[in-house]
Amino acid sequence: MVWDAAGVTRKVILDVDTGTDDAVAIMLAALHPGLDLAAVTTVNGNVPLPATTDNTLRVLDAIGRPDVPVHPGVAHPIARRGFPGQTHFKRDSDRDMHGTSLPLPAPVTAARDTSAVEFLLHTLRDTTEPVTLVPVGPLSTIATVLAADPSVRDAVDEIVIMGGAHAYGNVTPSAEFNIWADPEAAAMVFSAGFPRLTLVPLDATHQALVTRADCAKLAELGTAAGRAAADLITRRIDAYSAGHGVHAADSAPVHDAVCVAYLVRPEVITTRPVRVEVETAGALTVGRTVMDVRPNATGEPNAQVAFQARAEVLVDLLLTTFGEAGQR
Repeated sequence: MVWDAAGVTRKVILDVDTGTDDAVAIMLAALHPGLDLAAVTTVNGNVPLPATTDNTLRVLDAIGRPDVPVHPGVAHPIARRGFPGQTHFKRDSDRDMHGTSLPLPAPVTAARDTSAVEFLLHTLRDTTEPVTLVPVGPLSTIATVLAADPSVRDAVDEIVIMGGAHAYGNVTPSAEFNIWADPEAAAMVFSAGFPRLTLVPLDATHQALVTRADCAKLAELGTAAGRAAADLITRRIDAYSAGHGVHAADSAPVHDAVCVAYLVRPEVITTRPVRVEVETAGALTVGRTVMDVRPNATGEPNAQVAFQARAEVLVDLLLTTFGEAGQR
């Protein structure tokens, strides 16, 4: 289902570990007229669960969408309780991409008492319309829901995951952070049999770079979302520039926003069907998404994997959506 001028909307639930790129994804999902953001659930990841929940509330309050309910999710990996959860980037002053608290006012709105797991189980069991799940952090909450009731996958028309990598990882040479942070959860999700699973890995998101010049245009919109996005993406650019994390100067990927962009502008990525499995045992490769892209690949594809992405589509969508948000 793709939004069009006739007003067809897509019901979406985001699952986030809100740092800087999650924040931009939340703003895009909450403000685009083609998306009905039914709720945001949180998970341990970029920062611990209380901070991901607090940051999510900050974002929604800042853009005037405190009506979107926020449900706290799972606070640890499902099998590796002592597994390190925050070694994605050094936490020094010039490379602190996320920080514990986003540079936004403290929230006025509170999270809901119902946990993310309870909320997702109830919603997916009872829904009478298609629901799109967009998990853009570790998959601990989604895996916990599937462990409780595997059948809820059938209520999901599409699950769009930010995570994984084929060419090279970011937290290790083999693995991307979201999958590495809870590899057993990721393995459960990829083997759950969702009717449609779209994976947006680093291979794609590192092509959809946002530049300092783009940030200037976002700030010039004069809207709350435009200014916040400009500040948060600039923070990412500073961190990537200090760490030499991308090939293009003065730019950075905004990984999670690409997943939301795909919901309304599918042409932002190019996908192909691939069998994806998650390594959970290798000493050097734990968390790797093993993608069988051989010409004579064996195994039934279980994902549509994005290997290309278009920066100009993402940037245009951010500018249009965040600009129009100030006019409504």
